[in-house]
Amino acid sequence: MKANRREWMAGVAALAICAVPLRGFAAVVAPRVPLRAKPLPLTDVRLRPSAFATAVEVNIEYLMSLEPDRFLHNFRKYAGLEPKAPIYGGWESDTIAGHSLGHYMSALVLAWQQTGNAECRRRADYIVGELALCQAQRHDGYIGALGRKTRDGAIVDGEAIFPEVMRGEIKSGGFDLNGSWSPLYTVHKYFAGLLDIHAAWGNPEALRVAIGLAGYFEKVFAALDDAQMQDLLGCEYGGLNESYAELYARTGDARWMAVAERIFDRKVLGPLVAQEDRLANFHANTQVPKLIGLARIHELTGKDDPGRAARFFWERVTQHHSYVIGGNADREYFFAPDTIALHLTESTCEHCNTYNMLKLTRQLYGWQPDGALFDYYERAHLNHVLSAQNPATGGFTYMTPMMSGAARGYSQPGEEVFWCCVGSGMESHAKHGDSIYWTGHDGAGGDTLFVNLYIPSTMVWQDKGLSATLDTEYPFRPDIRFTLDAVKRDGFRLALRIPGWAKGKATITVNGQPAMVTQANGYAFLDRRWKKGDVVALNLPLDLRLEPATGSDDVVALVRGPLVMAADLGPVETEWAGVEPAMVGDNPLAAFAPMVSDRPRYQTSGIMRPGNLVFVPFYSQYDRRSAVYFKRFTQGGWKNEEAAYLAEQARQKDLAARSIDVMHLGEMQPERDHELISDISYPVAYRGRNGRDARSGGYFEFAMKVKPGPLVLQASYWGGERSRVFDILVDGVKIATQRLDEDRPGTFFDVDYPLPEALTKGKSKVKVRFVPADRSSAGPVFGVRLFAARAGAGQ
Repeated sequence: MKANRREWMAGVAALAICAVPLRGFAAVVAPRVPLRAKPLPLTDVRLRPSAFATAVEVNIEYLMSLEPDRFLHNFRKYAGLEPKAPIYGGWESDTIAGHSLGHYMSALVLAWQQTGNAECRRRADYIVGELALCQAQRHDGYIGALGRKTRDGAIVDGEAIFPEVMRGEIKSGGFDLNGSWSPLYTVHKYFAGLLDIHAAWGNPEALRVAIGLAGYFEKVFAALDDAQMQDLLGCEYGGLNESYAELYARTGDARWMAVAERIFDRKVLGPLVAQEDRLANFHANTQVPKLIGLARIHELTGKDDPGRAARFFWERVTQHHSYVIGGNADREYFFAPDTIALHLTESTCEHCNTYNMLKLTRQLYGWQPDGALFDYYERAHLNHVLSAQNPATGGFTYMTPMMSGAARGYSQPGEEVFWCCVGSGMESHAKHGDSIYWTGHDGAGGDTLFVNLYIPSTMVWQDKGLSATLDTEYPFRPDIRFTLDAVKRDGFRLALRIPGWAKGKATITVNGQPAMVTQANGYAFLDRRWKKGDVVALNLPLDLRLEPATGSDDVVALVRGPLVMAADLGPVETEWAGVEPAMVGDNPLAAFAPMVSDRPRYQTSGIMRPGNLVFVPFYSQYDRRSAVYFKRFTQGGWKNEEAAYLAEQARQKDLAARSIDVMHLGEMQPERDHELISDISYPVAYRGRNGRDARSGGYFEFAMKVKPGPLVLQASYWGGERSRVFDILVDGVKIATQRLDEDRPGTFFDVDYPLPEALTKGKSKVKVRFVPADRSSAGPVFGVRLFAARAGAGQ
């Protein structure tokens, strides 16, 4: 009881320390940029039966299975309080601990708004109270669960890195900061969760805790000069600029906007302000939240540069860096624009990227409603986000592979991984109704109801006393019915989004009669005196079409309306051993025949090589293997290409079959998965590939799996390097000295290093180390593969 009283007293102290005059719970700073549309509150939208409603139900079950006190373990421990439950595993037991709690808070808010589940709200308020208690114990405004790793591998309170940063001690290998994994990214998640709870139902304690935390980091940043600040911002910081801008909007305190504007990574954001696409080789999800922050700064200040950068970034990513399902990036990184066909791998389309791109899309739409924005939103929401949760288990994907035959790899029930994409998954599947309906005002003061997504639902527009029901099996069937259940105040236009792919073939009726519509900006506008019982029917053509990968007309995907269709290559449990399918023919669409089914299914006839295939909606292939993109040939072209094409496919398949482990150097998650350690070593990017080097006196080392038998270590290099020399060691034994010179300009090349069997015998993994010669460098190395030697191959 005494401990409880001490905690209660500490909570009272928190209220005193962090107390600020609050001016109400609505934003006290009106946006300088006139927002022309806003979504209906999620509390006024309810989903009717559909795959989206199922996703929400399954997700709430998952949220309820999680224990807030386990997420709070480190917060209490590092604040000097006894934890109430053991810490979760996975990332939550690493130095990035705490990021999941931020996502969890936001997800609880969204789930409460979407369904009215009272337990979600109770848990969110409980978490805020616990964080306030932890903040009071620290006395400086800080809260945190993030850790730092010591030299002996132990994880301790990560708060200690921030006094070091204030002294100018900023050490980062590209993905960490002074021994902690992306700490400011994690701090942003705390802010986001607290601000979401405050916005949803006006919890004043949530705002007080956020203000205390903001004050702590305001002091950290104030201690740095501009060069030091840029060094700090070279490490992932999430959307921290958005959090400070939003805090300004809530409090009216200009100091928070000053911090928001200083959180500006010039290396990435400067070119975007200048309308230059230099995104290649940047970690994709590190960048998207920065632009969400710039968009919010633009809204609140009216300054043009942040808004221009956000618009330009959105256009470049959606039109030049995105796959057909709306996702982007390969192994978490942007690549050169219009080169999708070169990046059809097993590690494409990180979910977090799309989660954030949809947030940015909503912001841009609020400034100027345009149906094209929601053409992208619908594409990504339906095909990527919906595919990223397995409704049978509630598990989430990290990547969604575009490589034929690759499995998605969902997190499993009870598996404590807590990737970033588990966190964003919690949020994405709590709010599927948040962007269906929007309201807006035109220059003449007229009101418009925009229907942007055709998801079965009911809605209430409080200002108009309007309630309505949207009934449809779209995108499986073309018919959409919007019924007005109550109309208390007339005087609004209805705007139905007509997707660009409809090519003007949509039809609209009101109460069964052809409707008079005005078309503009991707919408059909209907003006009439609305009354209860009116039924607006929209029919959208759902024809098959082929969409080329950007920059490659000979690589295509099959799409039906907004729905990406994929070839079914069999169950995940069965290894896929086929040849990557190709499409051959001068009129391929004629070879797709619909099958009898309650969902779109097509059987091919004579068009696919090596054989006919069944195509189904891509998102629904949770436990199946897919083929999305296909190299396309004419009949004549196939005869010329068949032998070389199949030989290359066989070569790649053979190497993949013999591969035991692959290390993608210079990339955050693979380096962590392979236990990389390094000194005087840096990630690099060149010609669209990521890698790592080590300078004189340094090294980099990582673990790779092995198995019995003759093995080969293969490393990839660029052929135009200046002269350098380095050793390659396996478990401390030198296996080669590699010299790089400018003797193979213009190409990457691989070098094979056969391993003595004695070096790997009886082991499950080995340590591979690259060590530069004195006054030289090791690498850059653009990937390492360990594979079994062919039977009969000499050592």
